[in-house]
Amino acid sequence: MTIAIIFVALSFIALLLILYFAKGHHAAEANLDQFASQLQPVDVNAFRNLIDENEELYLREHLDPDDYRSIRRERKLAAIDYILCAAKNAAILIRLAEAAQQNPDPAISTAADKLLENAFRLRLYCFRVVPLLYVSILIPGAGSVPVRIADSYDTITRQVVMLGCLRYPTRGMSSVL
Repeated sequence: MTIAIIFVALSFIALLLILYFAKGHHAAEANLDQFASQLQPVDVNAFRNLIDENEELYLREHLDPDDYRSIRRERKLAAIDYILCAAKNAAILIRLAEAAQQNPDPAISTAADKLLENAFRLRLYCFRVVPLLYVSILIPGAGSVPVRIADSYDTITRQVVMLGCLRYPTRGMSSVL
């Protein structure tokens, strides 16, 4: 019985940690422009190149095995950096979307709802993919990153631009994304 209680408590703590990391860190009444300025640029095309399986096959065929392993490891680490940057940006976008949900304009609050849902989903997905990439560095062929993650980032980028145009019709949103 005691073991069951311990497992339930640990599961609850794990769930809280997952929600904490997925949602991002909260700041009390921070300036929205400050959040937008914290966004880091992500080159989605370069990221797609890093996770492209055809590119990996090409490198495997045209490089000697030692060079291939070294370059493959570097590419996986670079992909992890891109994913962590996208996760950080998603956390910032979650905060921006939460603030925009309070807007009385229904178009803005609807756009904010969509952005919040997709940014939250992307952040969770990022934290699921990173361990797989680390495993794939150690064990070739153990895991690959679906292009879906780059497509998801593209989607939230478009949603941020749309939300920015709705909220600030004359100013627009940060082009950092």
